Amino acid sequence: MSDIITRHDPVFKTDTLELVPTPKRVRVRFGGATVADSRSATLLYEKGHLPLYYLPKHNVDMSLLQATDHHTHCPRKGDASYWTVSVDDRQAENAVWSYPDPLDGAEPLADYMAFDWHAMDTWFEEDDPVFAHPRDPYHRVDVATSSRHVKAVVGGVTVAESERPMILFETGLPPRYYLPVTDVGLEHLTPTSTVTRCPYKGNANYYSVNAGGTTLDDVVWYYQTPLPEALRVTGYLCFYSEKLDAFYVDGEQI
Repeated sequence: MSDIITRHDPVFKTDTLELVPTPKRVRVRFGGATVADSRSATLLYEKGHLPLYYLPKHNVDMSLLQATDHHTHCPRKGDASYWTVSVDDRQAENAVWSYPDPLDGAEPLADYMAFDWHAMDTWFEEDDPVFAHPRDPYHRVDVATSSRHVKAVVGGVTVAESERPMILFETGLPPRYYLPVTDVGLEHLTPTSTVTRCPYKGNANYYSVNAGGTTLDDVVWYYQTPLPEALRVTGYLCFYSEKLDAFYVDGEQI
């Protein structure tokens, strides 16, 4: 059996838009209620934007939506109408939109509705919660064991040096070098309250670096309990190489 991922035929495609079906069941929760539950979800790929779920209107619980007089215009899709989600005493204003009369080439959008991702409480793909934004099925995360020589410098001080990094390769992003804790000068690190979420790797916690009279905030991160794609970086620390004074890989500054 082939393990090649086959891209589904798009519902429609223009120079800047592509609406692609996904086989995943997608659910949206707000205020303890399921606002949408679809086995016919689609992902809209729009140039310059992250993929966004568009769900068939018949999969949305319209009893929880109230039409508003808010409208916006998109030069690619047309004029959007909006709804507020109301569940008991909670509201998410103008958190749902649709294009009732899309521009030429995007006509199928009239049958779908989109949600403000961050205005909803929880999103599920099948029974797994998804954070930050939809998971693009054509986005890869690969972690490789390496023997490259990696060195991080802040304020003229070498704050980390290792010949046993894990390199995380992620679609559309530069390689990230995750170093064993024992190869990092922990005396230079100060934990912060910053937390970011990635739908592919999980929740990241951060450190600031203090060395040689220089302080750089939130330039080191780690995943305490990463998602399956990134399990191999558990217990490793990653430096935001672009923000350091210098970061070397095999003697070459990057």
